Amino acid sequence: MGAVYLQNSVCLLPKTDDHFRRLKMLENEIHALGGEAVLLETIGLDAAQEDKILTRFKADRDDQYREFLGRCAGFEVEIAKEFAIEKFTYAELEEEDTDLKKLQIWLAKIKKLDFYGADLAKDATARLQACEALLETYAQRVFEAHDENREGAA
Repeated sequence: MGAVYLQNSVCLLPKTDDHFRRLKMLENEIHALGGEAVLLETIGLDAAQEDKILTRFKADRDDQYREFLGRCAGFEVEIAKEFAIEKFTYAELEEEDTDLKKLQIWLAKIKKLDFYGADLAKDATARLQACEALLETYAQRVFEAHDENREGAA
């Protein structure tokens, strides 16, 4: 749910209707299993405490964005490799398209948990757009290669 963990089993979440509903369901499940859960609403004692918490939330999301950016770099390397060896096949295009869809879904999940606008959010969005453009360029080359093959066979 995107919580910041202060200690084992002690975490913070922004107060939203979705979080409230999910936490109440989790509390009910814990009680049904014989455990105990305590849900509390809290605020920082001062602005400095609030800033510490916001910094933690942003840092956790930035960690996820960093990992995402690394996967985007891997995607870019893979496409570059296909260009280098001139592997312009529909099968490869389908595989790369599947990988891009995974990146798109992953970024959407990170953004859903980015409650306070982490620093790397814009970089991640821009990098995904670059990956999308790169795949489009690769797709065009695949289509051209297959058109060339048809013309050569005619």
